[in-house]
Amino acid sequence: MHNAVFSSMGINGVYVPMQVREVEQAITGLKALGFRGASVTVPHKETVMAYLDYVDPIADQIGAVNTLVCEKGQDGITTLVKGLNTDWLGALRALEQVMSPKGSHIVIMGAGGSAKAVGYGLKKAGAQITIANRTEKKGQQLAQWLDADFILPETVADIKHADVLINTTSVGMEPDYNSIVINPELLPKFKTVMDIVYAPLETRLLREATRAGCKTIDGLSMLLYQGAAQFEAWTGKTPPLEVMRAALMQALSTAKK
Repeated sequence: MHNAVFSSMGINGVYVPMQVREVEQAITGLKALGFRGASVTVPHKETVMAYLDYVDPIADQIGAVNTLVCEKGQDGITTLVKGLNTDWLGALRALEQVMSPKGSHIVIMGAGGSAKAVGYGLKKAGAQITIANRTEKKGQQLAQWLDADFILPETVADIKHADVLINTTSVGMEPDYNSIVINPELLPKFKTVMDIVYAPLETRLLREATRAGCKTIDGLSMLLYQGAAQFEAWTGKTPPLEVMRAALMQALSTAKK
């Protein structure tokens, strides 16, 4: 999606994958080679923070960085690397296309790094949050950090009212197509169901939610909006979302063949 926008906007840039084993050396390499920035994915989102010159306060609160921006220091010579987190923005913007999170009750399935970023954005938007996680200790820790409620997944049935269900786990991801994070019979409790998994694009959770009459948001939406925020951080320009979305759809279509 980034290369598609570089091309459409006439920007002389390229976005390429690089496997990194030594994070500190990778940051040195970014500075030495004149990079404008980079994405950071698992397992380096937390580790990389120790080697950055500056971490955005929101990323620092979330405890994870997914975007690096290389900038010149005050001397105009030294390159500094700043860490941001756009995952929370991606999830929030994806949900806002369907509804206003403010004042709504949202159940987040999972308590990992993605759940933390998603939860931060929703809390910032004024939502009431409940964390549902199999590991009680980890779930309780995230719930406490978000000032949210905690439940075990099997007790979702006891919730009297909820507006949105968001799956932040990898349940349902290829090749485990038939897995689902919640009993499908409980889906009518929710008006909207969102899944951050984007391969496959329509997970079993989303198929069952559609049958239950829920509005659905696929994982491509979060990926799109967090990527748009990255692009803005690197270039200072607003990317055409339709170009990014088309590139993502093309990539998913190609991957299936």
